[in-house]
Amino acid sequence: MKNLFRCPVLMTLFVLLGGCGFWGKSDEVKPSPLPDIVSENRVTVLWTASVGDGPGKRFHEMTVSVDGDRIFSADHRGLVASFDRRTGQRVWSVNLKEPIVGGVGAGHGHVIVNLRSGEIVSLSAENGSELWRYQLTSEATAQVQINPAIVVVQTVNGRITALDRVTGTHRWTYDAQVPSLSLRGTGAPLLTSDVTIAGFSNGKLVALNNESGLFFWETRIADGTGRSELERMADIKGRPLILNNTLYVAAYQGQIRSINPFNLQVFWGHDVSTYRSLATGFGNIYLVNDRDAVLAMDAASGASVWTQRDLSLRRLSAPATIGNAVVVGDAEGYLHFMSQVDGRFVARHKVDSSGVTGDMLVRDNVLYVLTNAGRLAAIQLN
Repeated sequence: MKNLFRCPVLMTLFVLLGGCGFWGKSDEVKPSPLPDIVSENRVTVLWTASVGDGPGKRFHEMTVSVDGDRIFSADHRGLVASFDRRTGQRVWSVNLKEPIVGGVGAGHGHVIVNLRSGEIVSLSAENGSELWRYQLTSEATAQVQINPAIVVVQTVNGRITALDRVTGTHRWTYDAQVPSLSLRGTGAPLLTSDVTIAGFSNGKLVALNNESGLFFWETRIADGTGRSELERMADIKGRPLILNNTLYVAAYQGQIRSINPFNLQVFWGHDVSTYRSLATGFGNIYLVNDRDAVLAMDAASGASVWTQRDLSLRRLSAPATIGNAVVVGDAEGYLHFMSQVDGRFVARHKVDSSGVTGDMLVRDNVLYVLTNAGRLAAIQLN
């Protein structure tokens, strides 16, 4: 697959590329200044820890993962570490001495990272010892998904591969036909007990049988239109979301749709362009569009609840919800907390100056954030 590694003209593509630099050059589009806010909530940092050199400034989709009372993270040089998620104390660390480009996926006793070489490596969640490795046909940048039976990984060449969770042996592979030009990386599949749901850079969403890899159904979320290849790009990069037996999915230069996953009935849909995962709370679906506006839509009807545009072009992360707020990180390392009711700012906190790119994680009303410099922080909103 031909990916976009050059600094492009479109700001959206610029955001997705590693190695193109951050803000400050005269020919770059400038982000919105920090908006004035009146803090209504207090941000409390419970603990911080260092995870080597972190994901780095180049493109990455690295995020943290929780399994039980442990939180797992990695850096781009090959360090994988386990921490007590309540105290931040390091439990173990392993240096694979190979560059890591994706992960961390954790669950059912496994911690899995994606190497630049195309291998995925499974480590014991208990002590970090290596359990197995598997060589993929291409690089995988998205977080590996794990259930009690299988491990599912999506590669940038349009394949979904399922492996036995215990042994790492190959179970099946689904191969999608993807275009030669796409956004960098892929979304992470949604893995349930019976079905894997995945979006591709051809704008299609598929549901696959976990036993055989055969597809139950497929549907198109985005139809690329326009004169140039860039205008015709239609890519599902964010992870689908299920809420109350309803599937929500959004695409770059496509739509956000609410779908019945059993018969593909579309409850509602709106034109939108996003390359981030969705979040939910207070009966809403939240997304960050490709101009860094934060949108809230009613999950049942699709009606617009509010839109927050004051963070335009600040290179926002995917949203997460904590308490009564929805939060996004930005490329300067700020966390912006907005009311789930009306989108007003209720708090702001700077984690560090390196930026927040990867998805944040909330467990037991604690927000876990990994910065690009490798600072792992546990945060509460009071």
